[in-house]
Amino acid sequence: MASRSSANFFDLASGDMLDMPQTPRALPHVMTAPGIISDGDSDSMSSACHERKIIVANMLPLHVLRDTTAEKWCFSLDEDSLLLQLKDGFSPETEVIYVGSLKVDVDPSEQEEVTQRLLEEFKCVPTFVPDDIQGKFYHGFCKQQLWPLFHYMLPMCPDHGDRFDRQLWQAYVSANKLFADKVMEVVNPEDDYIWVQDYHLMVLPTFLRKRYHRVKVGFFLHSPFPSSEIYRTLPVRDEILRGLLNCDLVGFHTFDYARHFLSCCSRMLGLDYESKRGYIGLDFFGRTVYIKILPVGIHMGRLESVLNLSSTFAKAKEVQEQFKGKKVILGVDDMDIFKGISLKLLAFEHLLQQQEDFQGKLVLVQIVNPARSSGKDVQEAKRETYLTVDRINQIYGRANYEPVILIDRPVAQYEKTAYYAVAECCIVNAVRDGMNLVPYKYIVCRQGSPGMDEAMGIKAESPRTGMLVVSEFIGCSPSLSGAIRVNPWDVEAVAEALNVAITMPYSEKVLRHEKHYRYVSSHDVAYWAHSFMQDLERACQDHYSKRCWGIGLGLGFRVISLSPSFRKLSIDHIVSSYRQTQRRAIFLDYDGTVVPQSSLVKAPSTEVISLLNALSSEPKNTVYIVSGRGRTSLCKWLAPCKRLGIAAEHGYFIRGSKTSEWDYLDSDLEWKEIAEPVMKLYTEATDGSYIEPKESALVWHHYDADPDFGSCQAKELLDHLESVLANESAVVKRGQHIVEVKPQGVTKGLVAEKVLSMMVDSGKPPDFVMCIGDDRSDEDMFESILSTVSSPSVTAAPDIFACTVGQKPSKAKYYLDDTADVLRLLEGLANSSNPKPIDTAQFQVAFGSSVNLSG
Repeated sequence: MASRSSANFFDLASGDMLDMPQTPRALPHVMTAPGIISDGDSDSMSSACHERKIIVANMLPLHVLRDTTAEKWCFSLDEDSLLLQLKDGFSPETEVIYVGSLKVDVDPSEQEEVTQRLLEEFKCVPTFVPDDIQGKFYHGFCKQQLWPLFHYMLPMCPDHGDRFDRQLWQAYVSANKLFADKVMEVVNPEDDYIWVQDYHLMVLPTFLRKRYHRVKVGFFLHSPFPSSEIYRTLPVRDEILRGLLNCDLVGFHTFDYARHFLSCCSRMLGLDYESKRGYIGLDFFGRTVYIKILPVGIHMGRLESVLNLSSTFAKAKEVQEQFKGKKVILGVDDMDIFKGISLKLLAFEHLLQQQEDFQGKLVLVQIVNPARSSGKDVQEAKRETYLTVDRINQIYGRANYEPVILIDRPVAQYEKTAYYAVAECCIVNAVRDGMNLVPYKYIVCRQGSPGMDEAMGIKAESPRTGMLVVSEFIGCSPSLSGAIRVNPWDVEAVAEALNVAITMPYSEKVLRHEKHYRYVSSHDVAYWAHSFMQDLERACQDHYSKRCWGIGLGLGFRVISLSPSFRKLSIDHIVSSYRQTQRRAIFLDYDGTVVPQSSLVKAPSTEVISLLNALSSEPKNTVYIVSGRGRTSLCKWLAPCKRLGIAAEHGYFIRGSKTSEWDYLDSDLEWKEIAEPVMKLYTEATDGSYIEPKESALVWHHYDADPDFGSCQAKELLDHLESVLANESAVVKRGQHIVEVKPQGVTKGLVAEKVLSMMVDSGKPPDFVMCIGDDRSDEDMFESILSTVSSPSVTAAPDIFACTVGQKPSKAKYYLDDTADVLRLLEGLANSSNPKPIDTAQFQVAFGSSVNLSG
């Protein structure tokens, strides 16, 4: 069943080639009840019975006009809209619903009627954003703050962009919530896939994930994603990152954009990513957020249909005649400061200056699309463009020859297509652009068609050419390997690239064009949409195999996703088991388990010592602290606990009590002489790193180093050490911000196995086993306990309580929230053994008054 949105559910708080099916345009479904789509028959199946995609974008793929005579709205599909074209990547049975806003203001009295009509006729769900929010949301936060920032422009002073405005951000969040509410009115969260488009709606996924923990959401960013040095200046950087991480799949045009996003997640949120079988994934509280890298394509059918219009043929013939005997270079750009129009003109001017034989024979036709926003920067860019064009034409122009033809007016598609078909070279010189499909369109138009060939007098069997000069800072650049890539800021280099493109041998031009056409024609918009949705389905396939619950307030909300059997350890449950058993084995990690990981004081409090003493003094108990720390520190700190067992340095040193001798592995440690010099090299080269020497191990820490550089150096160090220690009895392991070298066979799991085996061999097999730890090394203990107690030597299976600290993926069956929870549990066990309750009044001082240790 379709769902209904709930009011005020979420406070703003703050804040090989794929076979592409073709989709028919007609979608005859109508709305028979709010939020339920059917085929008009009251007995027909609901929307849940067939595949459905919900596409969410700032604007709906519609043309809107007001018939002032009839006082009615006139709507039609925008055939050039990417949102409409991507349907070709879905199967014919797929129903596509669009959620977005209209380009016009609709009176509130007409909104209900318009909503019903748009859904019935076009499968569109309009979002009506109030005027006061819309201006601040779109023209304010989106265009004046996000757009410049994502294009590497910082507001260093008032004349260079607007500073961050909290009110604009609140409007952005409010608008995103309005869009989310509309999605929730029509979505079937168990079956539908939601695909959110572009930077206007980056926190929308958080609202959806808050309402439906297992909602299937993908996001694609059509603009660049800036480097972390730029992005980190945004005051609401974390909220936007978390919004994207509430998706299942996040898509980018290029690896550079994805790399910047991953770097931001690492530096600002402390998240690591890894590549598995070709897919990049981020672990975000048990959920894997996948990264998709694939540039969008063009709609071949739509472009070819315009190419074959009689008006296009006539215009192409006219343009060909106009520039007869001349070579045409074409530029098609929006009028904004990032498109590099002035730099392009300077490069063309430099080319005419250096290559005098081109004067009178070479023409640059620059088509300027209307600006998408107005501002001082746009007006300045326009003024500079006109001044430069006038100067070039005055210096190099002559009778019947203008070097630069500037077309600054709305240009119809057929007219642009004609210019594409005629131009020998196309240049896209943007200083920063998300994708830019102009080169793709140019390639298809240069390939021509029988009708265009006839109109232009080209033999049908003749090879085609089409040279491209593209900026290395645009999204399509990596996919066009045959293009001449340039740095748009290097005017002389761009001029030389234009010279090379014009004078290149014909045979090479043919080869480059053929290569480009093969790519563009195969990687079209249908391929892009199909590939993205295929990966989104893959990313969501495990949604119902895990337990999910939400944590966090406001835009910090996220979902924890863990194994169905993973649950919080009930103190009453474990105490009950504890009381009924006679031979108990207890294993406790130290840092992050009995002592807070964040504490600067690593020595245990008197209360912790009291609890450990009470538990270890109980004759029925065998209690061990199992830590990676050195034995000297542990012996000093835990000296009052005479019957407490200690396993230091991950179990290299073990003793059963204070009076016992240390038992340790008889292993050769000569490998230290090889490993330590290597570690010193990396320490000297990596600011913020250091070496921690242990009796049995060496640990290289890079927690305080630059996150990216430290991680890179850790990988290199790991490979280096594995190479030089290949024939040594040592193992190299990488952990959280560390690289450790230790003797082979030394793990915390071996400690648990040893202790449990001793109990079995002594004729006292355990009937209660508890193990608590918080990090990766403790996972070995959890695994070892399960394998040891399930061996044939253990006749009766004991009660097992493997527990990790923190809600995270683990081999343990249980979890506790934090150190305070652990101490509360230990107190419960100690009190059940000792009739006299342990005084824990001081615990509340040590761990905060909110911790209730008595229940």
